[in-house]
Order: sequence, then C-alpha cells, then structure tokens
Amino acid sequence: MNFFRGVMGGQPAGPQPSGAETIQKLCDRVASSTLLEDRRDAVRALKSLSKKYRLEVGTQAMNHLLQILQTDRSDSEIIGYALDTLFNIICNDEEEEQDENPQKQVDDLGVQFTDKLIQEPENVTLLLTMLEEFDFHVRWPGVKLLTILLKNQCVQLQAIILVSPMGVSRLMDLLADSREVIRNDEGFVIGLLLLQQLTKNNAAIQKIVAFENAFERLLDIITEEGSSDGGIVVEDCLILLLNLLRNNSSNQNFFKEGSYIQRMKPWFEVGDDNSGWSAQKVTNLHLMLQLVRVMVSPTNSPGATASCQKSMFQCGLLQQLCTILMATGVPADILTETINTVSEVIRGSQVNQDFFASVNAPSNPPRPAIVVLLMSMVNERQPFVLRCAVLYCFQCFLYRNQKGQGEIVATLLPSTIDANSISAGQLLCGGLFSADSLSNWCAAVALAHALQDNLTQKEQLLRVQLATSLGKPPVSLLQQCTNILSQGSKVQTRVGLLMLLCTWISNCPIAVTHFLHNQENVPFLTGQISENLGEDERLVQGLCALLLGICIYHNDNSLENYTKEKLKQLIEKRIGKENFVEKLSFITKHELYSRAAQKPQPVFPSPEQMLFDHEFTKLVKDLEGVITKAVHKSSEEEKKEEETKKTIEQHDSIVTQYKELIREQDSQLQELREQVSSMSSQKELMQSSLAQQLSQIQQHKDQYNLLKLKLGKDSQGQAGSQADGAQVNGLQTEELGQLREEVEELRRQQATLHSQLGEKETLISTLVGTPPARRNRAEVQGLTEGRAGMEQQLASATSTVAILQAEKAKLQGELQESKKEQDDLLMLLADQDQKIHSLKQKLKDLGEAVRSTHPHHIQHVTASPGLPTGSGADRTIERYPQGGFHATSFTSRRF
Repeated sequence: MNFFRGVMGGQPAGPQPSGAETIQKLCDRVASSTLLEDRRDAVRALKSLSKKYRLEVGTQAMNHLLQILQTDRSDSEIIGYALDTLFNIICNDEEEEQDENPQKQVDDLGVQFTDKLIQEPENVTLLLTMLEEFDFHVRWPGVKLLTILLKNQCVQLQAIILVSPMGVSRLMDLLADSREVIRNDEGFVIGLLLLQQLTKNNAAIQKIVAFENAFERLLDIITEEGSSDGGIVVEDCLILLLNLLRNNSSNQNFFKEGSYIQRMKPWFEVGDDNSGWSAQKVTNLHLMLQLVRVMVSPTNSPGATASCQKSMFQCGLLQQLCTILMATGVPADILTETINTVSEVIRGSQVNQDFFASVNAPSNPPRPAIVVLLMSMVNERQPFVLRCAVLYCFQCFLYRNQKGQGEIVATLLPSTIDANSISAGQLLCGGLFSADSLSNWCAAVALAHALQDNLTQKEQLLRVQLATSLGKPPVSLLQQCTNILSQGSKVQTRVGLLMLLCTWISNCPIAVTHFLHNQENVPFLTGQISENLGEDERLVQGLCALLLGICIYHNDNSLENYTKEKLKQLIEKRIGKENFVEKLSFITKHELYSRAAQKPQPVFPSPEQMLFDHEFTKLVKDLEGVITKAVHKSSEEEKKEEETKKTIEQHDSIVTQYKELIREQDSQLQELREQVSSMSSQKELMQSSLAQQLSQIQQHKDQYNLLKLKLGKDSQGQAGSQADGAQVNGLQTEELGQLREEVEELRRQQATLHSQLGEKETLISTLVGTPPARRNRAEVQGLTEGRAGMEQQLASATSTVAILQAEKAKLQGELQESKKEQDDLLMLLADQDQKIHSLKQKLKDLGEAVRSTHPHHIQHVTASPGLPTGSGADRTIERYPQGGFHATSFTSRRF
C-alpha cells in the first residue's frame, strides 16, 4: 500500500486527473465502448501506463484485458496490446522498480498478479489459444506472458497446462516455427525458454514433450544452427534437452531407443587448432558434455547405464571424447568436463575400460593416457578441479575392473618395473610420499581403488619394496605408509594413508598379519585413540579406531601376541570399550563424510575439505557395526559364535550335498520322463499301425470270401481267386514280420525300463536308509512318488505289449486257416483239371472237334511266393487274350 500512496500522493492537487483516475476512465472506456477503435486506443493507453502505474493497472484493468482477449480475437492489434499490458504488470522489471520499492515487494507483486490470473484455469487455456495465431504480434506477446507466469508460479501453472486440452501440444508447435524472429529475439529463444520453464521438475510434462517428437526437433535445430559453433539457440536447445532427460528414466530410454545417442557424435569433432574458442562455443560444448553424462550417470539404473555405455562405444562417441582428451589447446574447463564425461562413460563397463587403457597420448614416445592423466593429478601446479577430475577418471577406470587393478599393481612389483619409462605405479608412489598433502591424499585414494574388493591384489601389494636411502635395506610399502603416519604429517595426508591401510587390510587376514607383525603399529594406534586431541584430530582418531577394529575382526590369530582376545583386552585396558566405540562413531558424524557418501564423483569446494572418498564411506558403513559387536564380545561368546559358525558351515555343506544329489536325481528323473514320453509316443504309433493292419486284414478277408464265391461259380474265377489269395497271403506275411520286429522292440524297451526302475529302487532304498538327522524326507517321498508313476507307466507299456502279442497270435491263427483253405482249393482245382482232361479225351474219341490253344496265347504262371512251403504246388495256367484263366496242368506235392 505504500507504493499506492506514493503514486496517489505524488500527484499535485489541481484539475489534472491522477494516474488512478486516468486508469479508471480508460477501464470504463474499454468496458463500455462499442467501437473497436475506441477500445483499441484505450488498451494502447493502458499499455503505456502499465509500467509506471503497475499496481493500479493490475488491480483495475486485468479483468477487462482478459475480456478483450475473448471478445476481440479478430483484431490482432488490440490483442497484442492487451497481452503486452498483462506482461508488464506481471513481470518484475528490476531496473524500473528498484528506486521505489524493495525487490522483495516487487517480486511479491508479480506473484500476486500471477495468482489472480491463474485462479481461473480458463484464463490459462485462453492464453494457450493465443499461440495458435500465426500473427507475430499476437504469438510473441503470448509466449512472453506464459513464460513469466511459469517463472512466477511454475508448479501451479504446470498442473493447469497438464490438464488443459492440447495444452502441451500447442506449446510444442513453437519448435516447428521456422521464422527467425520467433527463434531469436534479444538473444533468447522464447519458445525454448517457455518449454524450459514448463519442463522443470515435472516428469509427466517431460514425457509428453518427449513423445511430441521433441528430441527430433531439438536435434535438428542444433544441427541447423551449427552444433557447438552455434549461438544462443543451441544453448537453449541443450538446456531443454537436459530438462527432459535428467532424472527421467523413461525419456532416457526413449532417447537411446530412438538412436539419438549416435547423433551426438558430430558435436565433439574438433580440429587440430583449438585456440581462440568463443565463450558461446565453450558454453555449448559444456552443455553437450553434460548431456552425455546425464545418459550414463551413476545414479541411473545399472542396466540403463550399461546400455547407453555400449551404444556410445559402438557409435564411436567414446573414441571422439578421448580425442578431445588428448588434443592440445582445449580450454581447461572443457578439458576438465571431458575427463569427467569419459569417466562415467567407462565406469563399470569392461569393454569401454579396455578401450580407454589402450588410448595413447600423441607424445614421443607415446604414453598411455592413464599415465599422462596421473602426471597431472600429482602435479601441485595443476588446477584443483582438474586434479579432482583425473582422480575420478582413475577411480572409474578401476571400478569393477579386476583386470585393470592387476595391471596397475603389476607396475609396482619388482619383476615388472621398467627404469626407462614412467609407469602408473611409480607416479602413485611418488605422489604418496611427496611434500604436497593433496598429492598424498589423491595417490592414497587412487591406490586404494586398485585394491577395492580384490583379495589377490591386496596380497600382491605386500610384495612391493621401496628403497628409502642409500646404504639402508628396502622397506615394504605397508611399513613405509605406517612410518609416514607416525611422523605426524598433515591431517589430509594422514587421513589418506589411513583410508588406504583400512581398504588394504580389510577382508585380508594375511595383510592384517603383516601389519601386526610390526611391533610399533598397535602401540601407535592405541596411543592415538586414547589421547585427548583437538577437533581436527578427532577424525584421525576415528580412523585409527577403524584400523584397529579391522585388525580384530579380520584376525586369524596367527600371531600369539596379537590375537583377537589380546587386542580386545588391550583396548579395554588402555582405551576403554565405550571410548573406543565413541571415537569410531565420529567418522560417520563428520559433515564431509555425508557429502562424500552422496555420489561417486569427488567434488569439494576447496582442497582442505578433500578428506573422504565415496567408496571408503561404503566400507565404513559395512564395518562400523560388526567392529562394535566384535569389541564387546567376551571370549565365551567368541567360542560359541565360532562353534555356531562351524555348525552352520557343516549344515550348509550337508545341504549343499543334498542339493547336488537332488539336482542329479532331478536330472535322472527328467531323463526317465523323456524316455516314458518317447515310449508313449511309440506306443501310440504302434497302436495306430496295428489298427491299420487290422483294417487291412479285414479287407483281405472280405476279398478272400468274395473270391471263394466266385470260385464256386466259375473255375476260371476260382483260379484267379487262387492267385489273389496267394498275393494276400504274401502281404500278410510281410506285415506279420513287421509286427514281430515291433514286438521285439517293445520287449527290449520293457527290459530297459525294468533295469532303470531297479536302479531307482536301489537309490531310494539308500536314501531311506540314511540316518534321520541327515534325511530329507520330502525329497525321498518325492522320489517314491516318481517311482510309482514310473511303475504305472511301465505297467501300461507291458499291457500294450500283451495286447500286441495277443493280436499277433490271432493273426498267426488266421494265417494257418488261410493256408489250409488254399490247400483245399488246390486239391479241388486238380480234380477239376483231371475231369476236364478226361472230357476232352472222350470228345476226341467220339470224333468231336476240340479247340486247341496256340502257344503264344499261353503264359506260364508259377506258384506265388506267398504260398506256404509245407503244401507247395506247381501249376501251369492258360491265360487267354481276354484275360481269363484256365488250369491246363497241375501237380500237387506235399513235403
């Protein structure tokens, strides 16, 4: 109200109307005028007064202006004036308002007018429809107004736009506008700024924008504008892409599946001359690197990160980043961000890590990129952020990379040291024992990552020997670390060495034994923990307590003077258990511990605050509780725990044996099931074959009976039937042979099943005979049920064999009957032949002419192979040209 009084009180008394009165008259004119020109002039006047009399115009004219937007849509000029007026009263213009009001009051005024406008969601929908106008004088003020509304009340306006019909789609149309004036105005891409505000921290809107083909449009604009060499348009496109992808797994997956990662590779193509980069190019490239990091961030799901890492390697993006890494003339901040980007592209990816290990710097002679980077890390003249980035890159290279860990440790071993070249191990040792405390800390943390979760390399590192000075014997790396620790160096150096020692001996009893073998180490640790030191030394005391606790927890009691029990007694006597636990708990209470635990990348405001490593915070979290319990346990509890542990191990061993046995039995049962299934299918095939054979036999019987009837009527027909019967019998003989083979096969399968069933019975009997303490009754019961099922299947197969044997016997009987009938027919034919011959002779004797058969009309047919050998017959049958038969001679003989 002070502002209102200032405006009202500042006007001199007289006939001149005040600003408020003028605004009121203009509002009445807008509301009551029937002519469009009058309303347009009144709105133009309100626009001119809206910056100076912002409060009055906002309180009196806002509703009238919104009414103009609804009623006068056909006139683009008055709509443009109304939108500009609304923008002026809602926008917090610092330059014009700072002389009259505090900035906080100005901000509150803009928020208040924003709240008033968006109280009615229809007002926001009305503004969204303004974006559909092609006229620049309407669309441009509408975009500006929506942008400032989002800036003032982002969450509330996002919710309104989200439920507004086609709200997001209307905004996305701004990206399709090709007019330069829409793309650029005073250095800002207004449509992009609007979408940037709209997509902030709203996953639902981010997804809608992404599925409105935003990625394709934005990447096209970036390419058209010149990629990294482009202007502010490229910058705003990249910021919008970051909004859409950051912490949005759905959009990240859509971006990857759409093959948009491949389109980022050309962004990072740099030439040989990299001097004189513009500030805009540095900004663009920095945002592009951030976009790559968003896709492979350690906070993403492991599967999504691994998939993006694979795509970046396959499309050559990682190779392009390594080229920038080794290029000359690249600005320091771009080089630093490139190192961080390469770090996360290779983190946890074995293929990418192997490729990075093969990258060489363009030097003479060529040196591995890892060595060149480590040289920068241990160089105190390099920028702090660059040294942090190199450390992060080295950590990511070794993350879940046992091969790389072995290669780094191998450069420290005596058998692999090359005096003519600089290795990673030499650089780490040099940094570990230099006068620069930051180099000490970075080298200690880097070496600790070479040992992370790798028992083999922890044991290998015990072999490393260091030459301290001429004439003195070499000392181990482990001993040299404890010597520097006891010399009372800077806090940062001691913290780094303690983290290295804790990581080294953790879960490595051999390293614990080597550490305890030095008689000075335990008294030094107990002395550090028991002293009352200042605030800065409390962290060192906590780490000393952690190191001593690891010596207890991972102690194999191989040293008589430093067994678990004796170390606990020493703590109780010289430190006190409660004091020890209190000092240990100080580590997790430190503010820098919480900051380091949040993310893997080492980010610190200053070198002095660089104390904790992310992976070390995980180790502390895992060990703090178990060390506290180990210190408080008595010897009896230790013994009981050991006995319980052994019992559990024995039980686990027995369970493992049973699991293997059950797995083997399951495999056997599966094989038996497959055999039974195969036999069942074979049985079905045989039954089908048997049914077909029975059908054929029935058909043959019918044919045979028909032939018998024909034989009674005509002797020629009888002879033909005899020939067909022989063929039928031949067919039956072949089918019976096949049946015999199938029956024999079933008998063999039955014998195999009996043998397998006997083996299973023996196995089940063995399990049943096992002592109750080691018997798995449920498993035996399951095997017994399986056996019963197998027996049922075997009985079914046996029944099938019996049926087939019965059918075989029946068929054999029918065959014998057929043979007998054939013999009878043969005898009948022989008699008839004799009669015919005698009748012909009588006719000749009586002088009657008898027709003779010409030789070329006769074919000799011998007995069919189907005739039985026991009652074979040889006969010659005349075949006339018409196809009939007549027996001319027949001789029957029995054997």
